[in-house]
Amino acid sequence: MTSPTMRCARIPVRDIRLSVGIVGFGPPLLVMHGGPSADMWTMQGLRPLADRHTLVFYDHRGNGRTTGAPIDTMTWDNLTADADALREHLGYDRWAVLGHSFGGQVALEYALRYPRSVTRLVLLDSGADAHWARDHAPTVLTERGVDDRTVELVRRWFHGDFTPRQYYRIFTRISGLYLSHPRPHLLLRALAHGAWRSRIRPRALIVAGRRLLPGWSVRSRLGEITAPTLVLAGRDDFVFPPECQQELAAGLPHSELVLVDDAGHSPQDERPRQVLAALRPFLDPSGRH
Repeated sequence: MTSPTMRCARIPVRDIRLSVGIVGFGPPLLVMHGGPSADMWTMQGLRPLADRHTLVFYDHRGNGRTTGAPIDTMTWDNLTADADALREHLGYDRWAVLGHSFGGQVALEYALRYPRSVTRLVLLDSGADAHWARDHAPTVLTERGVDDRTVELVRRWFHGDFTPRQYYRIFTRISGLYLSHPRPHLLLRALAHGAWRSRIRPRALIVAGRRLLPGWSVRSRLGEITAPTLVLAGRDDFVFPPECQQELAAGLPHSELVLVDDAGHSPQDERPRQVLAALRPFLDPSGRH
């Protein structure tokens, strides 16, 4: 079956022009990419869901091709208000929201600030407390036998302790850690899905590591989220490991937890069939999947 064509546009909301891609038919699903520094093209592995849902991909402010405001406006207030302004612009009363990694943290903030806008929530390899990536991830890697120099690069990465020019060198060194084991074919698959269009914005990760994420936590407020929530993650993820996922699911009143075997931080790329098999019945409880 041929995948429908994505409709891309720059949509003016608030003080920015959001880079948005829309594809598919059916109830809307907002997709929040991870990073920060990445963009919506890193989430194209979810495109098969377009057969039953209208997928709304977009770049957070300060990320990808979204323009119009300085990077220091990348605050939780603005990130969540941007998303809800996009909902209003597109004419949706409510929608399901899926957030990956940092996008999951934005999704948590969004569900807390705009609870009436969210029908269902998917948290894909994410966490409710910044300490998991900033403090715990280096410990996990040390326990897994990763060398000290690489562990230090990971610590710097999550603390924003690098310059924009150093971004690609560090990422090249640590990118393999995000996978459960080396999978050379994933790069080709990602390129086929549109990753070649990505626009990386290193300063977004730097600002997040230095200003946005230090001390951030919504763990004590998870009980306020009433939307049905799917907590979905790779069992081998070092950023938000299984104990993080168990903590997250335990704090959410209406949640289910699915851990994907033989997958790391992006199970939608490593184990797409298993991820889609978990997402479809959750997003479409009527059974049309």
